[in-house]
Amino acid sequence: MTALPGETPGTAGTDTPEGDAPTEATDAEAPAHTEAPDATDAEATEAGTSAAETGEVAEASADEATGSAEATEGAGDTAGASADEEEDAAAPALSEAQAELAAQRELRERIAQRKAAKDGPVAAGTKLSGTAADLLAAVRAVESGQKTGTEFFDSHLGTPTPRRAAPAPAVRPRRPDPAAAPVERPAASPEAVDAVRAVLTEGGGPEALARPATGALGEQAAELLRTDPWQLLAVPGVRPEQADGFARALLGAGCGPDDERRTAALVGWVLERAALQGHTALDAEAVRAALAERAVRDPDEAVRHAVEEGVALVFQEGAEAGFEGGEDVEAEAPAEGGAPEGGETEAPEPVQVLLGLDRYALAEESLADGLARLLNACEKGADWAEAAAAAPSPSAAELIRTAATAGLVVHSGGEAARAEPAALIAAARGLGLRALGAAHSEDGRRRLAGAIGAPEAAVTLAGLLSGTEGPGRDEDGALALDLLVVLDAPQLDVEGAAVLVEALADGARLVLSGDPGVLGSAGAGRVFADVLAARACPQVVSRTPDPGPIGELVSGIGIGELSQVAAPGKEVVIVPVRDAGEAVHRTVQLVADSVPRAFSIPAADTQVITVGHGGAAGTRVLNEALKQRLNPGPGRFGGFDPGDRVVHIPAPGRAVPGVVRSADAEGLHLDCGGTPVVVPQERVEAVVRHGWALSAHQAAGMRWPAAVVVLPGDAAAGLSRPWVYTAFGRGERHLSVVHGVDQALPHAVAQVPAQERTTRLRPLLEALPAPDAAS
Repeated sequence: MTALPGETPGTAGTDTPEGDAPTEATDAEAPAHTEAPDATDAEATEAGTSAAETGEVAEASADEATGSAEATEGAGDTAGASADEEEDAAAPALSEAQAELAAQRELRERIAQRKAAKDGPVAAGTKLSGTAADLLAAVRAVESGQKTGTEFFDSHLGTPTPRRAAPAPAVRPRRPDPAAAPVERPAASPEAVDAVRAVLTEGGGPEALARPATGALGEQAAELLRTDPWQLLAVPGVRPEQADGFARALLGAGCGPDDERRTAALVGWVLERAALQGHTALDAEAVRAALAERAVRDPDEAVRHAVEEGVALVFQEGAEAGFEGGEDVEAEAPAEGGAPEGGETEAPEPVQVLLGLDRYALAEESLADGLARLLNACEKGADWAEAAAAAPSPSAAELIRTAATAGLVVHSGGEAARAEPAALIAAARGLGLRALGAAHSEDGRRRLAGAIGAPEAAVTLAGLLSGTEGPGRDEDGALALDLLVVLDAPQLDVEGAAVLVEALADGARLVLSGDPGVLGSAGAGRVFADVLAARACPQVVSRTPDPGPIGELVSGIGIGELSQVAAPGKEVVIVPVRDAGEAVHRTVQLVADSVPRAFSIPAADTQVITVGHGGAAGTRVLNEALKQRLNPGPGRFGGFDPGDRVVHIPAPGRAVPGVVRSADAEGLHLDCGGTPVVVPQERVEAVVRHGWALSAHQAAGMRWPAAVVVLPGDAAAGLSRPWVYTAFGRGERHLSVVHGVDQALPHAVAQVPAQERTTRLRPLLEALPAPDAAS
């Protein structure tokens, strides 16, 4: 057993906050074998495990599609429910989730209109450029018959296209306010659902897929599925083997593994699955390999056809973009007698061919353009010298001075460093500027508001984008702000970031602040990391360390060291366990008895964090055990009772802790951080989970007085340095680690970094010219 912080020699087996003697697990608590955790949450991608490969998805695909699958619950499991959430939005007053979804739809529609307005090839330097712009023009040419798809595809395997320059600031049209004028997707008609149900029955598919299939494919879903059964892969949770069986039942001998309808749908499915793991694009070779695994005999032709059909976009990135591997472009043979002096020829630059879905490609292009606009349109002559001199710390003063001279700033630091953006917001407000801070969670908003000393100066990012919080919009439709500071910036996915930047007016300042060591966003992209790596704007690194034993422990983890820390007040405690059953037992004991007695922290203020939702000590098992101990009841309201701790998932990638208050015909009534929320009865199973135990992704951006991190033996494969860093940093006063992974924990901290995500934002930002003013 590795010596970990908080262990005392001779007490490894009894180290609880009060030295309680361990209680042996009963036979019922200790299974004969432990199961691998159901790593379908977004944090499982840090260990390289795909949500679609867990084995549980195949059995529960119909339930997933209707929002009841447990295999994709949590921060990353709500993508399959988003269509239903939109369809069920029938209340006269928009909820925060509905308004947020409307904001995202408004951006996508605006980008689609911009795309449709381009009649010819798009020159580099405009909204789309390079390979993406050429592809859009070429797709139109293919559709009109001017070119063949093969001609286009071959033309994009040559040398890289030049990257675009930053767009010059221009007068921007009035933006529609998504909160004031939402675009609601009409609910699927009963006739359309019935037609899809009939096709599903004919093909041997579950009738439960009828409504999600109609939501994903539209009113013509039945006709589309009959002519192209593999379109069923567009329904979240459906796997290729299930779509193949459905197609064989409908088409009989008229289909095969190389059917172009099948291969095109598989390309889209592979890219969608990659997006669940955080990628906005995927190496073409990886796509071909995935197709080969699905019995496609000619993956090259399959990719070619998918591009011709517009299923995927093609991009090329050079070696300087930071991608490894890739496809080498053959060097042109030198003319006879034209070899360079010395007889050596310069090797061609390696080029990587990427495939991506248009929604993420357009979001990254829009985001890069928006960040360039902020960099170039900011008033850089502001004099904030007096405000900087009054800053509470040198790092805060540096941040204030930097924000005075730049339209885009990146600020990085740990938990204690959150005081620095708070000081910046307070200083800006003191100068008469419209300054606001946005946090990832309600808990983060409260902490930020307390640091600023002005509750109205802090909002949640979701509330700001939906229009339910913040200053509203100006006459041009932009957020009425001069300075926006976004905390917990690593939680920004590329689509959310594009919506945010598009909403900022010319001349506004944007500060992205966060801890680079935490887990990344639940959605696709790695915005904060890409902006940091591109170095396209000034960066401020906090010099304020996190205090106390927990801060010292987490800081060491951030640099790959799991060190012993002095914890005289038992701020950090290690509880060794032998198996998953004992891990569950000791976790309940810590939350219900030991931590409240030793630290006067009630069970309601202690958060349990574990690696996955499934397995013998995942969130499901832990929540069941904690409910039985802390709030037993029959679960008469859809499995919930008044007083249950829950997590509400109003939109993909968001997890909001709450408590059940009551239920009636209107739905399940929750109290989420002081905000009343009513979840309609038909949505409860899809968007509400018990919340005594969360995954690390669900807990990101929040803190509790005490945290209990559970690491049973079967959790070893899901551990990584960012996961440990995030989980261990959630406790303010106390951290207990229920430790059963032996050497896997120090190994993960030292040698398992975050899984790389393939994105295009970094090279797009690197092509931007340096800002006019020095940082």
